[in-house]
Amino acid sequence: MADDRPDPATEAFLAHRNLLFTVAYEMLGSAADAEDVLQETWLRWAGVDLAAVRDQRAYLVRITTRQALTRLRTLGRRRESYVGPWLPAPLLTAPDVAEDVELADSVSMAMLLVLETLTPIERAVFVLRDVFDLAYDEIAEAVDKSPVAVRQIAHRARSHVTARRPRGVVSSADTRAALDAFQRAVETGDLQGLLDILAPDVVLLGDGGGLAQAARSPIVGAHRVARVLANGLNRIPAEMSLRPAQVNGYPALVLRHNGEVDTVVTVRIDDGLITGLYAVRNPEKLSHMKRETALRR
Repeated sequence: MADDRPDPATEAFLAHRNLLFTVAYEMLGSAADAEDVLQETWLRWAGVDLAAVRDQRAYLVRITTRQALTRLRTLGRRRESYVGPWLPAPLLTAPDVAEDVELADSVSMAMLLVLETLTPIERAVFVLRDVFDLAYDEIAEAVDKSPVAVRQIAHRARSHVTARRPRGVVSSADTRAALDAFQRAVETGDLQGLLDILAPDVVLLGDGGGLAQAARSPIVGAHRVARVLANGLNRIPAEMSLRPAQVNGYPALVLRHNGEVDTVVTVRIDDGLITGLYAVRNPEKLSHMKRETALRR
């Protein structure tokens, strides 16, 4: 009887695929680019002598990290010419992602935007150390630095992230409550209801990428944001629907037109108020909203 099991290299890659995708996505903020990195990782892994590999997981993470670093530097140049604000590509995530609080926090839109402020090497070190808990010597091999240098980079990156991440722990329940209030306000046109849940310095970012209508610059301030939302949502046709979904490990709202995803709205919450509203409209970034993406640490 023929053995239908994959060969050892394929078996090992498939066993760690969700982990590798999560590493690449957290480093890049782009699902499409993360998938490309996985393809490049597989091509290199397929040529490796497995007998010489002591730890397959660590080896695969090292390949993925190096490929993601190369791509991250290219993306940095590409984003300089991006039309309007750039936001990470949203992922429709399974319930188990939300149950892992640290994983959900690490892939939240708010955190991914904080990670965008790091240098490529800082981002790689932070992700591998603080999210995936890799040892410093393993990270050093992945980023071609000494363990001492990696420790210094990790400390610098951690301080940077701590100063910019959402204040306090935000639970899924808090996020859901804020989004419920937001949804009620926009569906009823209740401007005061919107103002009650928006922080005075709230920032609205819309990512259309030049392919869908969106503000070309950030909109700042509760009154301006509420006015823009009230005006825009009043023009939503009857064939559009606004429904909750689990996106990047947290509750979000998805606007659909004739059943197709049009806009994904996520929020950042500080001290119980919405301080960041992120609306992804670029159709090239919405492909991973059609099915749940499995993420692993």
